[in-house]
Amino acid sequence: MTTPLSDATLLDLPDDVLFPTYDRPGMTPGIVHIGLGNFHRAHQAWYLHRLMQAGEAHDWAIIGAGVRAPDAAQRERLLGQDCLYTLIELDPAGKSAEVVGSMIDFLPVEDGNGALISRMADPAIRIVSLTVTEGGYYQTSDGGFDTDHPDIRHDVQNPDAPRTAFGAMVAALGRRRAAGHGPFTCQSCDNLQGNGDILRRAVVGLARLTDEELADWIEANATFPNAMVDCIVPATGPSELALVRDFGIEDDAPVTHENFRQWVIEDRFCAGRPEWERAGATITDDVHAYESMKLRCLNAGHQILANPGELLGLATIDDCMAHAGVHAFFRRVEEDEIVPHVSAVPGMTPQAYVDLIDTRFSNSQIRDTVRRVAFDGSSRHAGFVLPVVRDALKAGTPVEGLALAEALWARMCQGTREDGSTIAPNDPHWDTLQAAAVEARTRPGAWLQQGWIYGDLAKETRFAEAFHRWLTLIWAEGTDAALKAYATR
Repeated sequence: MTTPLSDATLLDLPDDVLFPTYDRPGMTPGIVHIGLGNFHRAHQAWYLHRLMQAGEAHDWAIIGAGVRAPDAAQRERLLGQDCLYTLIELDPAGKSAEVVGSMIDFLPVEDGNGALISRMADPAIRIVSLTVTEGGYYQTSDGGFDTDHPDIRHDVQNPDAPRTAFGAMVAALGRRRAAGHGPFTCQSCDNLQGNGDILRRAVVGLARLTDEELADWIEANATFPNAMVDCIVPATGPSELALVRDFGIEDDAPVTHENFRQWVIEDRFCAGRPEWERAGATITDDVHAYESMKLRCLNAGHQILANPGELLGLATIDDCMAHAGVHAFFRRVEEDEIVPHVSAVPGMTPQAYVDLIDTRFSNSQIRDTVRRVAFDGSSRHAGFVLPVVRDALKAGTPVEGLALAEALWARMCQGTREDGSTIAPNDPHWDTLQAAAVEARTRPGAWLQQGWIYGDLAKETRFAEAFHRWLTLIWAEGTDAALKAYATR
């Protein structure tokens, strides 16, 4: 027997399931969040929920929003259960479940984003936050704002009916300015170093293409805090839906997560904020050191694991950690080639952080798929791995393992595993990547000549020669042989 999740059934849930004890009908919104995926619901929404459980922040409830067609299905699922969802913590010591209630509505997903713009224009909304993925910020290969992208050109031509989240934010900020209201804080919660600065570049850059005075007003008055976010949150599939039923709950949108969270935030909020630090967030003036450690060790480490894992047919990240060759590759690249370019933060050295993520990645309860982690490698390698390569080349430190990681990605993008099975497209630019990977089988340099990813790294002889050697070996003898060769160097 399972209990359908809704406001009316909270008291009927099993005794071991925590649920909101605050007055949800009495809450008022203060945040619009764009991109209601699993990560936001396991991370930022949870921090707010914990404050609400403590009797605070009831005027900061979340209004969900989306600008992509698939967001409409998520809206239907969540509205069908009063925007409640079950958060399941997966720990080797046991599982626990908690119903989160910090979101109270989900806006219609529609062409032109009229409802979203109207809601963000309401002065009651003081923060607009986003999780739109690392690749969702319209960046050029050199980190600039891509004004030539078709979506951006559409928004310039149709500023009152934009296609992108950033176009909707600009339109809403324009309405607030015209009405004499102040701006909202624009808060990125994506895995990008300097994510607030990147968001500022997108919003102000787009505004400047249509209204210079509005752009100046946004730049002078709105705030874009940088932040580091960290929690491993697998995708929801049949096993997660079955798991929530095991807890006695009928929930169409459950979320599973590890027993670790970290949120480090700059305190730059032009219209106020919840006291997230009371729920465990770190408020600091130096986010950069935290985010550099996390993005380089954890996010780059994910790519180091996922690409050989996909080639070898390993299903999950903990499977990769259980594979002796892949695990040894991960540890050596982290310790020899990444840690030298990471600074300590209060209470944590880079080496201790590598040990921590080793434990987290090995959590057998977190069935985080290799496919999810490898998704959008064109953004993730460019954002997480290649900055370390550039620092290592500049410092004269080793790059052999990093070059091997790139060669394994190139081999993966050819589209077949070593057992001959097909790797389904797993990148917004899959066709381009696959064409380059096929050519690189006989001419490895073709892969590095993708300037939109690698910039001028093809001209860096030490890195390019190592990449050429590793890719040639992978195609001749296989992934295991390459991992063993690296281990014995």
